[in-house]
Amino acid sequence: MAILPIRTWGDPVLRQRSRPVERIARVHRRLIKDMIDTMRDAPGVGLAAPQVGVSERIFVWEYEGEASAVINPTVVSLTGESIDDEEGCLSIPGIYYPVARSETARIEGTDVDGDPLLLEGTGFLARILQHETDHLDGVLFLDRLAPEHRREALARLREEALGLPPRAMPADRPNGLMDRETL
Repeated sequence: MAILPIRTWGDPVLRQRSRPVERIARVHRRLIKDMIDTMRDAPGVGLAAPQVGVSERIFVWEYEGEASAVINPTVVSLTGESIDDEEGCLSIPGIYYPVARSETARIEGTDVDGDPLLLEGTGFLARILQHETDHLDGVLFLDRLAPEHRREALARLREEALGLPPRAMPADRPNGLMDRETL
């Protein structure tokens, strides 16, 4: 398997709505295996195809020892209370902010064999499913931040792009996620 380069903030592919997979082919199975290896190497718990430069509706995830892929996911329902929790992204390294996500998420799609898949997650798995599905719609977690956090994050990214030294997170905003929990 191959470790694929992860596209980062500013790459146009991250802002495009991905096209549906019409027919699952050998190339998709290979891509999924490579994406799982890339996700684990990064390390992360989710990775969407646009993050490796492929504008197709595929994402992989791993949580509590289970790893899988979802092709052509559709959010069926988001239920439960909205929970603010720290989120990061492999495509926006070093940036972590609280994002409000639904407590439970149900998605439909297909698995690598083309069989129908219904996946329900609560808590952190629900967060993974929502975050990765967002990627397929060209939405980054930055888009879901409170205005003051979004301004701060974008300022940090601009400074980084200019080669300025990284700004420390404010005392009330430590880098709260462990590396393994980056989405």
